[in-house]
Amino acid sequence: MHATLIHAPGDIRFEEVPDPRLSTGGDAIVRVVAACVCGSDLWPYRGVTPTDEPHRIGHEFVGVVEEVGPEVRRIKVGDFVIAPFYDCCMACVNCLNGFSTSCLNGGWWGEDDRMGAFADAGQGERVRVPHADGSLVATPSMPDDALVPHLLTLSDVMGTGHHAAVSGGVGPGKTVVVVGDGAVGLCAVLASARLGADRIIAMSRHADRQALARRFGATELVEERGKEGVARIRELTGGVGADVVLECVGTKESMDQALRSARPGGQVGFVGVPNGGPELPLRVMFGTNVGVRGGVAPVRNYIEELLPEVWDGRLQPGAVFDLELPMSEVADAYRAMDERRAIKVLLRP
Repeated sequence: MHATLIHAPGDIRFEEVPDPRLSTGGDAIVRVVAACVCGSDLWPYRGVTPTDEPHRIGHEFVGVVEEVGPEVRRIKVGDFVIAPFYDCCMACVNCLNGFSTSCLNGGWWGEDDRMGAFADAGQGERVRVPHADGSLVATPSMPDDALVPHLLTLSDVMGTGHHAAVSGGVGPGKTVVVVGDGAVGLCAVLASARLGADRIIAMSRHADRQALARRFGATELVEERGKEGVARIRELTGGVGADVVLECVGTKESMDQALRSARPGGQVGFVGVPNGGPELPLRVMFGTNVGVRGGVAPVRNYIEELLPEVWDGRLQPGAVFDLELPMSEVADAYRAMDERRAIKVLLRP
């Protein structure tokens, strides 16, 4: 089979790799129907995080189950499944508490699992899933092709945007600011609308992303950044600031923007992967009583909640995919996202 490997910053290759094999009893082999490039994949691509040796990359995929181990009970051969961006058991205390990203038995795609076998990364033709009954969620039936992009967002970006909104306490009557107009930020807009926010202010300066933010439920747009951006938010909120700010970037500048855009006593929900030196200015937080909650999104815990609305078309988060390429052209996909020529790229084998 073939899969995506990163060899060095800017060096992405689609190469032949060994076929996955069942090895632990509770695992499954999934034939990938669709995968994608994540904004967090760009950190090693840009050299922000190191690549010491070539390795598999990619963590978002949906597909069809081809094989299951003898201990698998819930997932069946032939199921169309959604995989979260990590492996988890959904049976340990952390999973049951709603934070499956801290699973006591799970791990990450592209690394050895805790049973000593390799868990394939998602940008490939097939993936071995160590905890099939925990990680995978089967759809009600085989979806049509048009539904696949929407289902794929449940593996990461829609659940991550939802986690930002939940962490920030978005609800009816709230004024929400979303910092970041990538796929996660746009899904945070959609999640905020779903949760009943009264006003949703999207911070974006790109016309195509502004249009999608409006489609997803943004009521206002702010193009300014830094002090000017904060001033504009305060102008729109009667000089006070927003009830909730969702930070979906992960840099020092974006977190500062978020904290200073919240009203006294407001809340920041953050899901941006921390890179570029983000930090929490405790003096600012102390003086304003602004709270911060969030982190790596436990998307597996949200899939059953969001799936029915994606399945029947009430939620259409797959609109974040504005470019589709064959997986063999994955290097072009990385370039398109790195150069901001695409919001998010869908890959098909």
